[in-house]
Amino acid sequence: MMEEFQRIYAQVDLDAVKENVRQIKAVLAPKTGVMCVVKADAYGHGAGAAAAALEELDAVSGFAVATAEEAVELRRKGIRKPVLVLGYTFPYSYEKLIRLDVRMAAFRYDTLEELSRIHMAMRQKDCSRKAKIHIKVDTGMSRIGITPDREGLAFVKKALGTEGIEVEGIFTHFARADERDKSSAQKQYFVFREFLRLLYEETGVDIPIKHCSNSAGIVEMPEANMDVVRPGIILYGLWPSPEVRQDLIRLTPALSLYSRVVYLKEIEKGTPVSYGGIFVAPKRMRVATIPAGYADGYPRGLSNKGYVLIHGKKAPVIGRVCMDQFMVDVSQIPETVMGDQVTLIGKDGEERITMEMLGDLSGRFNYELACDLGKRIPRIYTKDGSVLCTGDGHQVF
Repeated sequence: MMEEFQRIYAQVDLDAVKENVRQIKAVLAPKTGVMCVVKADAYGHGAGAAAAALEELDAVSGFAVATAEEAVELRRKGIRKPVLVLGYTFPYSYEKLIRLDVRMAAFRYDTLEELSRIHMAMRQKDCSRKAKIHIKVDTGMSRIGITPDREGLAFVKKALGTEGIEVEGIFTHFARADERDKSSAQKQYFVFREFLRLLYEETGVDIPIKHCSNSAGIVEMPEANMDVVRPGIILYGLWPSPEVRQDLIRLTPALSLYSRVVYLKEIEKGTPVSYGGIFVAPKRMRVATIPAGYADGYPRGLSNKGYVLIHGKKAPVIGRVCMDQFMVDVSQIPETVMGDQVTLIGKDGEERITMEMLGDLSGRFNYELACDLGKRIPRIYTKDGSVLCTGDGHQVF
C-alpha cells in the first residue's frame, strides 16, 4: 500500500490534533466551546479528516471555514456540527448553504435582503429553514465587518428584524494578538464589549454566541474567551508567532513530511550544483537527490539554507531547490543509500525539523508553508497509532 507514496507523503497524526484541542479546552472556562478553524484544507492538513476526528470531541462545538465551497465540502464528507463561513459569501451559494444549515458571516445590507428573499422563495417550495448568520464587527482589522457604533447598531437592528434570518452569533477578529504587547488586542476586545453592551441596552437582545479569540488570544488573553473560541494554527501544533508564550499550553505538531533518496553521486571540487550554479563544491562531496521541490510546496527559499534529516543526521540543502527535485550534502552521512527515508518536516532520532524552523530559514510564514503543501503530496492519516486512511480519505469520510 505504501509503495505509491515513496516519492513524498505527509503523515498527519489525528491523535495530535485531538490532543491539541484537549490542551485548548483545559485553559477555557467550562462553558466555552471550541469552534475549530479548518479553512484552507485545515491549513494543509486535510479538512475532511481533521474535522471528522474533531467532531468526536464534546469540546468541539463546530467548525469555521473561509468559503462556501469549503463548508459544502465538510457537509459532503458527513460533518454534522455547525459550520460558519467567516468571509463574504456570494449570493449564488445562499440557497445551498441554508439547506445545509451552514452559518454565514453578515455585514452588508444586500446580504440580509437577498437571504430573506431566498428564504421566502424556499418556504413557498419545500423548506422553511431560516438563514443563520453571525454578524461580523470590525474593531480594528479594517478588513470586513460593520463599525462598532450607531451605524453598526442600525445594521444589527435590521438583521434582527429581517424575515427569514436568525442572528445566532456576533464576532470580531484580533489583528495583533500574536504580538508580545497585547494593548492593541485588548483595545479591540474593549471596543467589542462596549458595542455588545450598547446593543443590549438598545434592543434587549443578547445574541447567543459571541466570539473573538483566535489562537493567540486563547493562549494569552483568557478574558476574551467568550461563548466560543476560534483556534486555527494551534489546532495543528503550530505557534501563531515567536512572540506568543509557549509555556502556557502544550502543543504537538500534527504533520510530518517524508521523501526518499533516489540518486547518489560523488562530485569533485569546483562542481556546480543545480540551476544557476549558486553552489559550487568546495571539496569532493557525496550528494543525494531528493524527488520533491517547490511544486510540492517545499520552499525555494531553502536553497543553500535548509536541511533534511537522514539517519537522524542533518543533510544540508545545496544549490537551488528545483520544481520537482533538490540536492543535499550527505558527505557526513556515509551510511546513506538509495531508497533511504528523508525527513523534510518532523522528527528523526534526536533531531527535529519544524515548520517554524523552515519558515525562519526560507523567509516564509509557518502558516503559509503549511497551507502551500501541494495537492500532489499524498496525506496519510494515523489514529490510535495505526494508519486510518490514505490519499484524500474518501473511503472513510
